[in-house]
Amino acid sequence: MTPSTSASDAILLQADGPVAILTLNRPAARNAIDDEMRADLMAAIDHVARTDSIRALVVTGAGKGFCAGGDVKSMQARLAVPPGEVALNGWRRQQRTHHAISLLHALPKPTIAAVNGAATGLGCDVALCCDFIIASDAARFAMTYILRGLIPDGGGMYFLPRRVGLSRAKELIFSGRTVEPEEALRLGMIDRVTGADTLLADACAWAAELSKGSPAALALSKNIIDQTFELSVEQVFSLGSQAQAICYSSREHQDSVAAFLESVAQRRAAKANPS
Repeated sequence: MTPSTSASDAILLQADGPVAILTLNRPAARNAIDDEMRADLMAAIDHVARTDSIRALVVTGAGKGFCAGGDVKSMQARLAVPPGEVALNGWRRQQRTHHAISLLHALPKPTIAAVNGAATGLGCDVALCCDFIIASDAARFAMTYILRGLIPDGGGMYFLPRRVGLSRAKELIFSGRTVEPEEALRLGMIDRVTGADTLLADACAWAAELSKGSPAALALSKNIIDQTFELSVEQVFSLGSQAQAICYSSREHQDSVAAFLESVAQRRAAKANPS
């Protein structure tokens, strides 16, 4: 496994063949996201997007927690400005958070959140924005924003209803209650549950399996599927036609067709000249 570590060490990025592991690495703060960590997170995601040898991404947390959400010191900094600037200062910070979540959500490669502990507030949003979620039996999920007098501003109001339905999403957001792995699996909030000792290995094996297909076909399929709920069937057909035109010209498609035709020719030749 080849490490590529950010300057602050708050984000660790390691490549293991086609799968990269991004670790939120502030265990003393339960991997809460501060301004520096958010910047490193965006840089790491951009690196993954631009590196062709990386075909899938696993996101996890260091220590006993996945991510405790926004850092308390960052919350204090948001308020430690003249009263007339609190709203603008908060808006600017939110924009950077939204950009980080959007980068991870739109990454043109399969993403899996390997949730090893508590995923609360923004941490829950980080997990939900990934394509898939696998959780250890030590994981916990909670949309705790309401307990701080806030709304889910990290994408939870978009991602959660798409996983559990509108009514259940409202209940989880309005209450801020904790959801344990088995309930989360039953609700559709997550996709798999495994043991703590095998979590990362299971996540990486799953990511490797998902990344075997054509990178172009995977990226284009993901882009369209992620928009499906907002588009009409005609729009999906139109986007599909454009995407397929790109796939037709890809090396993977052309190699696959050539191999198929060669296989057909060999079978016909064998039938025509039986030994």
